[in-house]
Amino acid sequence: MNLAIVSDTHGNANRLRETAKGILSSHKIDLFIHLGDDYDDAEVFEELGCEYVRVPGVYSDYYADNSVPNRVLRDFEGWRFLLSHTDVSHSNDLPDDPRPEDLTAGRQIDVLLYGHSHEPHIATKDGILFVNPGHLKEEDKKGSDASYALIDVSRDSIQAKIVKAKDNVILQEASFKRT
Repeated sequence: MNLAIVSDTHGNANRLRETAKGILSSHKIDLFIHLGDDYDDAEVFEELGCEYVRVPGVYSDYYADNSVPNRVLRDFEGWRFLLSHTDVSHSNDLPDDPRPEDLTAGRQIDVLLYGHSHEPHIATKDGILFVNPGHLKEEDKKGSDASYALIDVSRDSIQAKIVKAKDNVILQEASFKRT
């Protein structure tokens, strides 16, 4: 299964649209994942006829709405993924929101996809893969270029890449095997 992950588009629907079109022109994508800021930006995937899952950012009105899941647990090819705007609990969490630190400490997930920091990152910690795709803003005060993540999931392994949106240069990549 091929996943494309974006985060922190902050209302830049045109940038998201162009990035998604570029991804689709060069990769077979089964599902897009939008990790918040801004929740409504993910509607671009509907325009493009793409399957997608989204979660809101912690400061979004959607985050306070009990009918919108703030964190989503999904299985892909037998791997358990947590989709979240943050990699740890946040003061704006609702009482029933899953706590990322509990899920990671208990090894209840294999992969944590998160955004919020705007800094692209792939790492493993205690047997869990953490992926932050970065942001898709035109300019970011933290200095990171706009980027997204591509993840290829099979039953036995995960290949993750962070890709610079402007020129599709791979910024970071990692392989993760089932233990």
